[in-house]
Amino acid sequence: MSKTAVYNTSVTWKGKHWGHIVMGNGPEMDFSAPPDAEGHAGVFTPEDAFVASVNTCIMMMFIWATERFKLNLLSYECRAEGTKLIELDRTEIFTDVRLWPHIRVGANGDDPAAVESRIQRALRAARKYSLVANSVKSEVIIEPTIEIEI
Repeated sequence: MSKTAVYNTSVTWKGKHWGHIVMGNGPEMDFSAPPDAEGHAGVFTPEDAFVASVNTCIMMMFIWATERFKLNLLSYECRAEGTKLIELDRTEIFTDVRLWPHIRVGANGDDPAAVESRIQRALRAARKYSLVANSVKSEVIIEPTIEIEI
């Protein structure tokens, strides 16, 4: 049987190109449009939030998968980049989000090739089960760097 969960945010306009967001889980902050859309530099933007949501969701699902596949995760860092297409009529869409995770896993005496295979399976599972990646039209591309500590 299916079930649902509801998440919420609340935004308030603060004048000009400024807003304030309060997230249902507690954090709050000011935000703006990005500078290329008449916003401000150095602050949170909806575009940042979009790319961050894909990046953070994939990471959390990867952590879940490493536990499931009994991997000794030593570190995970991931840079992400979203490519925004701006059409002539000024409509915009993110065409893709690329993630470059740098993953370090301890072999714990296992064959490094077998560990590498389990890491790749964990990455596929993270992509498959990512709520956010499954909810966006953009292509999500994961290009990992993997280190196995013997």
